[in-house]
Formats: sequence, C-alpha cells, structure tokens
Amino acid sequence: MKARFEGILSRYGQSVLLINRKTNLEKAVQAFVQPVLKRREELPFTATPLGAVSGQRWLYIGPSGCPLQPGDEVSCGQLRLAVQEVQTVLWRNEPLYCRAMLRQRREVAE
Repeated sequence: MKARFEGILSRYGQSVLLINRKTNLEKAVQAFVQPVLKRREELPFTATPLGAVSGQRWLYIGPSGCPLQPGDEVSCGQLRLAVQEVQTVLWRNEPLYCRAMLRQRREVAE
C-alpha cells in the first residue's frame, strides 16, 4: 500500500518545499496541498467549481518519511503556509502518509 501511495504522490503530487522552523533546513517533496472546502455561509471564501474554498486553511498530504511539526512551513508556488497540526496516518501499524492542516503564514510588518 505504501509503494502504491508513493507512486500516486510522485505522479500526481505537487512540488512543495518543507521548511523546518528550528533549523531552517529545506526539503523538496511531492505532496498534495489543497484549500479546505467550507460551507457557503462562512466568510471569507472564494467560489470555485468545487464549491466554496477557504483562503485561510489548507490540507497537506505528503510522504510519511518527511515528518512535519507545528510551526514548520510548507512552500507551494507563491504560498507560504504554516503547519498548525500534524497527524501520521497508519496502514497496518506502518506509517503510510503525513496529513497536516496549514494556515497562511502571517507576514511580519517591517
């Protein structure tokens, strides 16, 4: 199952950069980064063919061998996202993938 999932990531995943908050070390991986769909009543949102999309929360699904910690960052295109919470998903007691909730990184005023 793990090899199948890694094949899907390598074929369909996006190129993202994981940035460790403590060491500032960067690691390039293939992962899925998508905005979290919201109910239309909640603001702020953007309408898309998939439904209402939040510009504030994002879902990360990536390889289990690249663990993230809260406070780390994920860079995807022009987006810099901060890791809020992380969970390793297991398959038969083996790590299958890493799932994380991300938020847009707050810019520091200069």
